[in-house]
Amino acid sequence: MPVEFRYAGEEDLPGILGLLLADEILKERVKSRNYERTWADILNQPDNAMVVGVQDGVIVAALQITYIPSLGYGGTWRAQIESVQVRQDLRGQGVGAQLMAWAIERARERGCHIMQLTSDLRRVDARRFYERLGFVASHIGMKLEL
Repeated sequence: MPVEFRYAGEEDLPGILGLLLADEILKERVKSRNYERTWADILNQPDNAMVVGVQDGVIVAALQITYIPSLGYGGTWRAQIESVQVRQDLRGQGVGAQLMAWAIERARERGCHIMQLTSDLRRVDARRFYERLGFVASHIGMKLEL
């Protein structure tokens, strides 16, 4: 059955949370549950969006994309990808590659020069997936929990 990709709307939060909270690594990161406020912020910021993949009326894939102006790349834009998820039973069937291709095309349409993401070191399969798509581990990512 085909998967349709689109920017998410207000009604999509429960389906997106279902995907995110089914992931063990993401579940362990949850320290607060400000989903509704954060969801409103995402929907109201023109350079921030969630993308969903829908199959037979059900959200089966999602990612967050943020468009960032960047002086470091000559005044161009970059796209930051976060929270990429594909429903467990659909992994390995090309849904993730289609989701990323959709997001890459939207980033190109926005004039982005580069797309970047981070991946948890425990996600070995995810890193192989991103490398197959052409992503290169060119930097060391660092985070500071606040």
